[in-house]
Amino acid sequence: MVMVSNQTGIEAGYLAAMYPGLIGHIYSPGGERGPWPFMPYALDNGAWPAHAHARPWSEPEWRWLVQWAAMSGQRPLWAIVPDVVGDREATLASWSKHVDTVRGYGFRPAFAAQDGMDFEDVPDDECVVFLGGSSKWKIAAIEPWCRRFPGRVHVGRVNTWDRLWRSYQAGAISCDGTGWFHKKFGQRNELMRYLRHAKEAAAA
Repeated sequence: MVMVSNQTGIEAGYLAAMYPGLIGHIYSPGGERGPWPFMPYALDNGAWPAHAHARPWSEPEWRWLVQWAAMSGQRPLWAIVPDVVGDREATLASWSKHVDTVRGYGFRPAFAAQDGMDFEDVPDDECVVFLGGSSKWKIAAIEPWCRRFPGRVHVGRVNTWDRLWRSYQAGAISCDGTGWFHKKFGQRNELMRYLRHAKEAAAA
């Protein structure tokens, strides 16, 4: 499933109808729109944009996002427990601090794997394994982490055909990206090519 980040326009809804189970939403703090019954979704935590723009991460905004999902009447597939990008120790500490909030709403938690982590760092057998961290670490981790945690790996920040195809072939359950509807870079055509292939492969 390709989870288009905060894209809630008519085109995303059309693709969800055309390719059920292959398109979903992922919502970040501040992007609370919907959700819609025909569109599965998950919850991000805002750590990456805060890191990318060198601004503090907002715990109150994240808590509001989780509460909004609980009040919506439609449960997310999972919710990423707050992490610290590229920092193993801080991410493990943040998991311990915040995972009970996610579980308290009855949501499945996702653990954000980071640079320097190994398989033993994944805290339990129930969580989704969200491949975060730096691009270099993530790309190298896709195949081995999908093999180790079959049916549990989501790949973050997937905006190119190469990463999408690699994630699909490795057996990731889903990925997310912000750029799939950018016309000038051709991502839309690449997304459509993937959706057609995945639908045909599922029907074969």
